[in-house]
Amino acid sequence: MAAREELTGTPAAFAARLARLNGPDRVGGVDLARGLAVIGMFAAHLLVTAEQWVWTDPATWSAIVDGRSSILFATLAGVSIGLVTGGPRPLPGPALNRARGRLAARAGLLWMLGILLILTGVPVYVILPAYGILFLLALPFLRLGAGVLLALAAALALIMPLLQPMLADLPLWQAQYGAELSDLLGWHYPFPAWMAFLLAGLGVARAGVTARAVQLRMLIAGAALATLGYGLALVPPDPSSEYLQRVWQAEPHSTGLLEVIGSGGFAIAVIGGCLLLCRNRMLRMIVLPLRATGAMPLTAYTVQLVVWAAIAVAVAGDAGDLQAFRDLEPFWPLTVWTIAGCTVWALLIGRGPLEWLVDRAARLAVRSHRLDG
Repeated sequence: MAAREELTGTPAAFAARLARLNGPDRVGGVDLARGLAVIGMFAAHLLVTAEQWVWTDPATWSAIVDGRSSILFATLAGVSIGLVTGGPRPLPGPALNRARGRLAARAGLLWMLGILLILTGVPVYVILPAYGILFLLALPFLRLGAGVLLALAAALALIMPLLQPMLADLPLWQAQYGAELSDLLGWHYPFPAWMAFLLAGLGVARAGVTARAVQLRMLIAGAALATLGYGLALVPPDPSSEYLQRVWQAEPHSTGLLEVIGSGGFAIAVIGGCLLLCRNRMLRMIVLPLRATGAMPLTAYTVQLVVWAAIAVAVAGDAGDLQAFRDLEPFWPLTVWTIAGCTVWALLIGRGPLEWLVDRAARLAVRSHRLDG
């Protein structure tokens, strides 16, 4: 790691790290959106939030993090995959094959890390196994253009929630080891429906996510979808049909049709808004701590759960006692220390440690010469 980036505290080194965060290899608005997603997941884990978000009632605004933070993460995964595989134009053949291999290696590493985090006993649904599966499922779609990708995302968003009640009722979930299988697949974030979010993110990356016009369209279209989804939730389904009640939902983690539309639109609007905000140099610097956190989301997410497990075991003797840990009021200390730690690391050292490790392992697993011929 020292050979990759000299660990010095000189003004020149500090300036180089700052230039990295603001340079062409990073899209500041995407980092900002990831930072918001990280803090949103902290809040969803550690705070007692309102049961339902009503945008006209500030007392319920804490509920905005429930479900939407993880969907924002999934959508950003698609954006990131799109950016590293060529942005508006997919990489040419050998380079794209190499990128596919490295994404597959990353998927395996994310899945394994997720299983290790589950084994800590922290009482959250760890998103990383689902994240790894989504990375793998994205591989066949990398050559497609924006229009096709967005059309596929829309089709999945409309069709998969209709099938989700049947998938959720499969006997295998109630069979022996059904709960363990659910954890292995990250089924709290069911990938058949969540591919809609990843493909939407990949689609906007192919559309040219750094262009102002695309960013404005994301903000407008995302806000319209969110309004449609959450607005339709006010219309009750046929109460005599249990199936319709399960489909016609906007509740967090329901995978209902209205959640997929509303929260998917919310994620696209947030990303578009963050991209537009970061076009302003002053605002981009003001939100630098959040951007630094978003530049190392895997490290921030993992460290949060590991620290949670260690403190919970030390204080309560049980990493799985959620209420005992929440009674310690850990949200603000963990959040402040995470943001501060990520900012200091980014400015003094550079890339997040887990981000560097996963990238390094993927590059070692898939070397250039193996796929260039």
